[in-house]
Amino acid sequence: MTAPAGPPVGPPVGPAVAPGRTPLGADAARRRYVALTALRWFPTGLLVPVLVLLAVDRGLSLAEVGLVTAAQGVVVLLLELPTGGLADALGRRPLLVVAGLVGTAALAVLLVAGSPAGYAAAFALMGVWRALDSGPLQSWYVDAALAADTDPHAAGGGPGGAPGGAQGRVEAGVARGAVALNASVGAGALVSGGLVAAAPALGWPGAPLALPVAVALVISAAGVLAVALLVREPPRRGDGARGRRALTGAVRDVPRTVVGGLRVARRSRVLLALLAVEACWGFGMVAFETLTPPRLAEVLAGSVAAGTERAGQLMGPVSAAGWLAAAVGATAATGLARRLGTAVVAGALRVVQGATVVGLALLAGPVGVVTAYLACYAVHGASNPLHAALLHRQATRENRTVVLSMNSMVAQPAGALGAVVLGALADGASLGAAMLVGAVVLALAAPLYLPARRQERERADVLSAARPPAPA
Repeated sequence: MTAPAGPPVGPPVGPAVAPGRTPLGADAARRRYVALTALRWFPTGLLVPVLVLLAVDRGLSLAEVGLVTAAQGVVVLLLELPTGGLADALGRRPLLVVAGLVGTAALAVLLVAGSPAGYAAAFALMGVWRALDSGPLQSWYVDAALAADTDPHAAGGGPGGAPGGAQGRVEAGVARGAVALNASVGAGALVSGGLVAAAPALGWPGAPLALPVAVALVISAAGVLAVALLVREPPRRGDGARGRRALTGAVRDVPRTVVGGLRVARRSRVLLALLAVEACWGFGMVAFETLTPPRLAEVLAGSVAAGTERAGQLMGPVSAAGWLAAAVGATAATGLARRLGTAVVAGALRVVQGATVVGLALLAGPVGVVTAYLACYAVHGASNPLHAALLHRQATRENRTVVLSMNSMVAQPAGALGAVVLGALADGASLGAAMLVGAVVLALAAPLYLPARRQERERADVLSAARPPAPA
């Protein structure tokens, strides 16, 4: 899982609340943002360990699981840009409420789904959910906190000092939200495993693997209510007309954004190579994100179908540990990149991650699979910030949004293709064979960092030549 990207911190665009109401202070806005972020992502943590296993337990083949999960990526790809302007036009609170209702409906469908069509409907709704809620909560927090920092009457807000100070406080709040997201997903995964184990003792009437989905449904509904109560915004006039214009304009902008991104990539060999890395990465991620739970079931019980419940109990704490390993990897990668170069480390990590997925495919026993999984996620966490740093080096202020959008849009269809291809291969050959193909695709991305490495060397040479000689 990855967190939704928010907008850059900028000046406030309007009051945080309607006139006549008590202004929301910066500290209060931060606390609400962190709490709502945790509440939004906890259900995701509950789903991560059991989603694929529950589908298999209900009779879907791995090929069918790949097809239905691809529906989410396709929907996000189609809606990510058209829904991007709606939050500013309609308001963040209404959009967040709608997103939460769609997410709750998706979980309700998932809870009762028993066929590929039912699962496809659930994943399509999840795609709408993800497209709608990627960004507006963070945007609301940034605007509310900056408005409070410049409002001397806002409780808990700053005195309105230098913009840099206010901006720094807001960025610290955004960072706390990121910590809350990761911690919430990890905690949800840990609770998920406990729920599966405790389902019979709790008197749960359905399959134990479905209990985390039911709990996620309840928490998601509570999250909708929390958004309605805690997110404050000024009233907007002409919301319906503005929303229709925003949606129409966003849809019209999709081809222009894609064409603009292709033009930028065509002018830069480095950027084109980085987008190719993202495509390989999106395809290969299916091997360790989607196929690890059935692989663990296979080594626990000799077959995927026989080991789904035991794997569901174990995947909870394993997934939580994986998120922690990713955080450790991200911390370690920064220092390593400073010493060896960002592109060199990023390329090496693609090979190492491919090797960890080979371990997932070939190591015997649950200990071997879990060890390879944790190593894989440590590398995954280390790779993310390095790839992002290289992307930002290729972007300018004028095209940064286009570059980042293109990177995201490349990942979505690649992931959907990986879900279909590797799911079919897992059924037609074996889980191990599918994972090995994913590992090869991940490792093949390593040479694609070479153009970025050459660019790093050229910049280093220019800086070295421009540096004045040391005094004798």
